[in-house]
Amino acid sequence: MGLVYAEIELISVDDLALSRKGYLNKEQVKHIKVTALVDSGAYMLSINEEIKLQLGLVVLDKMQAELADGSLREIEIAGPVEIRFENRRTTVDAAVLPGDTEVLLGAIPMEDMDVLIDPRQQKLIVNPAHPYMAKKSLK
Repeated sequence: MGLVYAEIELISVDDLALSRKGYLNKEQVKHIKVTALVDSGAYMLSINEEIKLQLGLVVLDKMQAELADGSLREIEIAGPVEIRFENRRTTVDAAVLPGDTEVLLGAIPMEDMDVLIDPRQQKLIVNPAHPYMAKKSLK
Protein backbone atom coordinates (compact mmCIF):
# COMPACT_ATOMS: atom_id res chain seq x y z
CA MET A 1 0.00 0.00 0.00
CA GLY A 2 1.28 3.47 -0.88
CA LEU A 3 0.77 6.75 0.87
CA VAL A 4 -2.81 7.87 1.41
CA TYR A 5 -3.79 11.53 1.28
CA ALA A 6 -7.12 13.22 2.00
CA GLU A 7 -8.56 16.68 1.48
CA ILE A 8 -9.64 18.03 4.86
CA GLU A 9 -10.76 21.40 6.15
CA LEU A 10 -9.23 22.89 9.30
CA ILE A 11 -11.20 25.57 11.15
CA SER A 12 -10.44 27.77 14.15
CA VAL A 13 -12.82 26.61 16.89
CA ASP A 14 -12.40 29.92 18.72
CA ASP A 15 -13.65 31.72 15.59
CA LEU A 16 -16.55 29.26 15.23
CA ALA A 17 -17.61 29.99 18.82
CA LEU A 18 -17.47 33.75 18.22
CA SER A 19 -19.48 33.32 15.02
CA ARG A 20 -22.15 31.24 16.76
CA LYS A 21 -22.51 33.98 19.37
CA GLY A 22 -22.81 36.69 16.72
CA TYR A 23 -19.43 38.38 17.27
CA LEU A 24 -17.98 37.30 13.90
CA ASN A 25 -19.58 36.87 10.49
CA LYS A 26 -19.32 33.35 9.06
CA GLU A 27 -17.03 34.74 6.35
CA GLN A 28 -14.57 35.89 9.05
CA VAL A 29 -14.08 32.42 10.53
CA LYS A 30 -10.50 31.37 9.75
CA HIS A 31 -10.33 28.09 7.84
CA ILE A 32 -8.07 26.35 5.38
CA LYS A 33 -8.41 23.34 3.08
CA VAL A 34 -5.33 21.13 3.06
CA THR A 35 -4.14 17.84 1.68
CA ALA A 36 -3.18 15.72 4.68
CA LEU A 37 -1.14 12.55 4.83
CA VAL A 38 -3.38 9.97 6.47
CA ASP A 39 -1.08 8.40 9.04
CA SER A 40 -2.62 5.71 11.25
CA GLY A 41 0.76 5.38 12.96
CA ALA A 42 0.51 8.94 14.29
CA TYR A 43 -1.80 9.78 17.17
CA MET A 44 -2.75 13.40 16.59
CA LEU A 45 -3.39 15.99 13.96
CA SER A 46 -0.03 17.56 13.10
CA ILE A 47 0.17 20.93 11.38
CA ASN A 48 3.00 23.32 10.55
CA GLU A 49 3.76 26.82 11.84
CA GLU A 50 2.19 28.52 8.80
CA ILE A 51 -1.17 26.79 9.32
CA LYS A 52 -1.07 27.66 13.04
CA LEU A 53 -0.61 31.33 12.10
CA GLN A 54 -3.25 31.29 9.32
CA LEU A 55 -5.85 29.87 11.71
CA GLY A 56 -4.77 32.15 14.57
CA LEU A 57 -4.40 29.19 16.92
CA VAL A 58 -3.28 29.67 20.51
CA VAL A 59 -0.45 27.63 22.02
CA LEU A 60 -2.10 25.54 24.76
CA ASP A 61 0.83 23.43 25.91
CA LYS A 62 4.18 21.96 24.96
CA MET A 63 5.14 18.30 24.78
CA GLN A 64 8.04 16.05 23.97
CA ALA A 65 7.49 14.31 20.63
CA GLU A 66 9.35 11.54 18.86
CA LEU A 67 9.61 12.33 15.16
CA ALA A 68 9.65 9.80 12.32
CA ASP A 69 13.47 9.83 12.28
CA GLY A 70 13.54 8.83 15.97
CA SER A 71 14.68 12.22 17.24
CA LEU A 72 13.02 13.87 20.22
CA ARG A 73 11.85 17.47 20.01
CA GLU A 74 9.82 19.78 22.20
CA ILE A 75 6.81 20.95 20.19
CA GLU A 76 3.84 23.22 20.73
CA ILE A 77 0.28 21.99 21.06
CA ALA A 78 -2.14 24.53 19.58
CA GLY A 79 -5.85 24.70 19.09
CA PRO A 80 -8.56 23.92 19.28
CA VAL A 81 -9.09 22.96 15.63
CA GLU A 82 -12.18 21.53 13.97
CA ILE A 83 -11.42 18.97 11.26
CA ARG A 84 -14.01 18.34 8.56
CA PHE A 85 -13.94 15.46 6.11
CA GLU A 86 -16.98 14.72 3.93
CA ASN A 87 -19.95 14.47 6.35
CA ARG A 88 -17.75 14.11 9.46
CA ARG A 89 -16.23 16.52 11.96
CA THR A 90 -14.20 16.42 15.14
CA THR A 91 -12.46 18.91 17.39
CA VAL A 92 -8.84 18.35 18.43
CA ASP A 93 -5.65 20.02 19.54
CA ALA A 94 -2.83 19.94 17.00
CA ALA A 95 0.87 19.22 17.30
CA VAL A 96 2.78 22.03 15.61
CA LEU A 97 5.79 20.79 13.66
CA PRO A 98 8.54 23.09 12.44
CA GLY A 99 9.03 24.42 8.94
CA ASP A 100 6.77 23.48 6.07
CA THR A 101 6.05 19.97 7.34
CA GLU A 102 3.04 18.35 5.69
CA VAL A 103 -0.20 17.96 7.63
CA LEU A 104 -0.66 14.53 9.23
CA LEU A 105 -4.10 13.18 10.09
CA GLY A 106 -3.52 10.71 12.93
CA ALA A 107 -5.45 7.83 14.45
CA ILE A 108 -7.30 9.74 17.19
CA PRO A 109 -9.16 12.19 14.92
CA MET A 110 -9.74 9.39 12.39
CA GLU A 111 -11.31 7.22 15.09
CA ASP A 112 -13.45 10.09 16.33
CA MET A 113 -14.77 10.81 12.82
CA ASP A 114 -15.37 7.08 12.16
CA VAL A 115 -13.35 7.07 8.95
CA LEU A 116 -11.20 4.31 7.49
CA ILE A 117 -8.31 3.87 5.12
CA ASP A 118 -9.43 1.88 2.07
CA PRO A 119 -6.23 0.11 0.96
CA ARG A 120 -7.68 -1.00 -2.37
CA GLN A 121 -8.58 2.55 -3.43
CA GLN A 122 -5.72 4.08 -1.43
CA LYS A 123 -7.94 6.74 0.05
CA LEU A 124 -9.67 7.84 3.22
CA ILE A 125 -13.37 6.95 3.33
CA VAL A 126 -16.34 7.36 5.63
CA ASN A 127 -16.97 4.04 7.39
CA PRO A 128 -19.37 2.23 5.03
CA ALA A 129 -21.04 0.53 8.00
CA HIS A 130 -22.11 4.00 9.21
CA PRO A 131 -22.35 6.18 6.08
CA TYR A 132 -24.67 8.90 7.39
CA MET A 133 -23.39 9.51 10.90
CA ALA A 134 -20.29 8.60 12.90
CA LYS A 135 -20.77 5.75 15.35
CA LYS A 136 -18.81 5.73 18.62
CA SER A 137 -18.58 3.22 21.38
CA LEU A 138 -19.29 4.74 24.81
CA LYS A 139 -18.37 1.69 26.84
